[in-house]
Amino acid sequence: MTVGRERFDHARAKDEGVTPRPVELVVLATSERAARCRRLATGAAITLRATRLWTVAPGHIIVVAPSRQWTYARHEYLAGVIESMRLDAAALGLVPLTLTDQGLWDPAEHYWGEDGDPIEDWAKPIIARGPRREFEMEQVLPGDDRSDVDSDPIIRSNDLKDAGDFVAARKVLMDLCHADLRCLDAHAHLGNMELERSAKDAIKHYEAGLRIGELSLNADFDGLLPWGHIDNRPFLRCTHGYGLCCWRLGRLGEAAQVFERMLWLNPSDNQGARCLLDDARTGAKWMSSP
Repeated sequence: MTVGRERFDHARAKDEGVTPRPVELVVLATSERAARCRRLATGAAITLRATRLWTVAPGHIIVVAPSRQWTYARHEYLAGVIESMRLDAAALGLVPLTLTDQGLWDPAEHYWGEDGDPIEDWAKPIIARGPRREFEMEQVLPGDDRSDVDSDPIIRSNDLKDAGDFVAARKVLMDLCHADLRCLDAHAHLGNMELERSAKDAIKHYEAGLRIGELSLNADFDGLLPWGHIDNRPFLRCTHGYGLCCWRLGRLGEAAQVFERMLWLNPSDNQGARCLLDDARTGAKWMSSP
């Protein structure tokens, strides 16, 4: 059954009237007319019908003032007005993604440029910090069979997008979030689909993936998450997208902090954070792709 396209037999639907108090829901996936959610308090599945659903993203907690509640085919439905939303990854009840120790990284063995080239300013404190542990973050990708490239749902979504079917591409990503909110690559690619149109909408997806990934990093985490360990890439994509949105939205100090953190996590800088850091620090204007 596709959310947002159900055709109800109203004679068989059990109308339960109005829930008197606001309800807290965790958003799992959205479509044009409905959002698949779970109750924050109990975890029970529920479908929300409301306006302005484009303002919320998977991983967000919303407070809904109900106008009607009913069940159909033993599934709970709720109609109402979204009063507020927040991002609180710690409240989602998710199991943090596993970090696997990949050994010791030594800046003395890292490539910093050709012999005789000056060390860039951003690299000096990283080198001075000395050896640190590097890790690979668990990647969750529901429905993927690594022995079958054609089974990759992210590739399938990108192919649909490239073919111009943005609705189907977005649904693939939303289904991944619905299956497991820890699918960071789904959050990253949802952000990518919104970025050129609206950084304000894109940042919600990137930040959701970023904060969910951060559940695996304690407050004093000082290790690396190198791009070369491919399962780190979804988290790094979310971080990169979040920084880009902060920059585009004029939050330059925050953007600079994000890009600097990316360099500490991945000194090889496969995403060009060192250039973005300079732009954020100097207040360079965002220039979108042609």
